[in-house]
Amino acid sequence: MAKFKSSAIDCGVVEAVQTQAFDVVVIGGGPAGMAAALAAHKAGARVAIVEREQHLGGILRQCIHPGFGLSHFKQELTGPEYAQRFIDQVRATDIALFLDSMVLGIDSGECASGVDESAEDGVTYTVTLMSPAGMLQLAGRAIVLAMGCRERTRSEIKIPGSRPAGVFTAGLAQRYINIENLKPGSRAVILGSGDIGLIMARRCTLEGISVEGVYELMPYANGLRRNVKNCLEDFGIPLHLSTTVTRVIGHDRVEAVEVSQVDEHLAPIAGTERIVPCDTLLLSVGLIPENELSVTAGVELDPRTRGAVVDQSLQTGVPGIFACGNVLHVHDLADNVTTESERAGAAAAAWALNGDAGASATGTGCELTVSPAGIAGYALPGRITAVALTKLNFRVRRPVDAARVRILAGGEELFAGKVCAFKPSVMESFPLPAKVIQRALDLGVNEIVLSVDPIEEA
Repeated sequence: MAKFKSSAIDCGVVEAVQTQAFDVVVIGGGPAGMAAALAAHKAGARVAIVEREQHLGGILRQCIHPGFGLSHFKQELTGPEYAQRFIDQVRATDIALFLDSMVLGIDSGECASGVDESAEDGVTYTVTLMSPAGMLQLAGRAIVLAMGCRERTRSEIKIPGSRPAGVFTAGLAQRYINIENLKPGSRAVILGSGDIGLIMARRCTLEGISVEGVYELMPYANGLRRNVKNCLEDFGIPLHLSTTVTRVIGHDRVEAVEVSQVDEHLAPIAGTERIVPCDTLLLSVGLIPENELSVTAGVELDPRTRGAVVDQSLQTGVPGIFACGNVLHVHDLADNVTTESERAGAAAAAWALNGDAGASATGTGCELTVSPAGIAGYALPGRITAVALTKLNFRVRRPVDAARVRILAGGEELFAGKVCAFKPSVMESFPLPAKVIQRALDLGVNEIVLSVDPIEEA
C-alpha cells in the first residue's frame, strides 16, 4: 500500500512527540463518532475519540428541537438529550477522549509500539493532533472518519450583490440563538427549504424575529414533510417554491434582498424580480461532507455524495480506514447516523483485532461497483466486496409518486422492488440479496446498477 505523509510529518516537527497506541481511533465526537466508538469498544477494541470542540455531541448540542430518538430509543428526544445518552455511555467506559483537539494529518507506517503485531497486516496509522497539552500522536490499526458535514455558504452558491453584515448560514444562526444567546436579526428571509432552514424559520419566530418567508429554488420543498407542516404551516410562514434570491442589498447591514422566480432550468425569469425588506438572510442551501482529512489520507471520494467510496463494511479504498455518518453521505435522521456508525465501529474493531478477515470474511473474489441510474442521485455502498445480504442506501433527485427500484447487471434485471413514492428529503434503503450479487458475478460483470424508474401513469 502506498504511504502518505501529512504536512506535519513533512516538516519534521513530530519526531519527539508523545505517541499513544490504540486499536481504533475515531475522528469526530458527534453522534456518528460516539456510536462508532461504543461499538468498537463493545467488540473489545481499545478506542480513542478525537474531537475539535470542547464537548462531545457535535451539532446535536445546538439542535434543541424534538424529533430525535424515535427509532433508536423509541422516544422523542431533543438533540441535546439524544447526544447526552451517548455521552453518558462513553463516559462510563475507558474510551480515551481527546477534546479541544484538531487533527493535523493521518499517516501510514509500520506497526507502532503497543499496537498488536500479531495481526496479518503490519500497517498501522498515526493520527497527529494538536491538543491543549501540545502535539500528540495516536497510533492505531483502524481509523473511523466521523467528521460530519458543513454548510454551503453564500460564496458557493454565488449570490450577487453587496457584502453587508446579516448573511448567515442557518446552522450558524441556530448556534447564535440556542448556544450563544445572541439574536442574529429582527426581520429574516430564509433561502432554502432544507430541514435546518425550516426549523430555523420556527425558531426565529419563537424568538420574536419576523420571518418574511422561505424561498426555495426547486419546485418542491427539500426538507421532511413533518418539518414543512410543524415549522411553516403551523406558524403561517409562507413557502415560495421555484424562487431564489438574486441579489443582496445593503451597505453595512442587509437592508433587503431581491427574489426572482426561476424557470424549469432553474434560471431566474426576467421581470419577476421583487424586493423583500429584511435585515437578515439565512442560507439553508445544502450540506457538504467534511472530507479534507479523508483526501489527505488518500481516500477516494464519490463525486455524487462528496463522501468516501466504501464497501459493505463501510471501509474506504484505503485498508483500515472506515467512514460513517454525515462525512460519508448526508443523512435525514440522527437515528440513521447512529445505526450506520455502529456498523462502522464494529467493522473497524474487527479489522484492528483480526485483520482483513474481520471486516469482510466472505469477500474473497468479489469486487463489484454500484452505480445509480434513473432518478437515483447516488447509491451506497459504492463497492461490494462480499457475497452477503447488503442494504443499499440512496436518495432520488426529484419527488415522484410512483417508481420502482430495479437492480441491473450487464443489461439484465436481477431484482425489482415494489412501486412506491420517493422524495429527495428521505434517505431510502433497498435490500440486495446475496443471490443477486452472486448472479452478477456469474454474469462476469464488474458493476451493479441501482435504478429508480418512475412509473408512467396510463
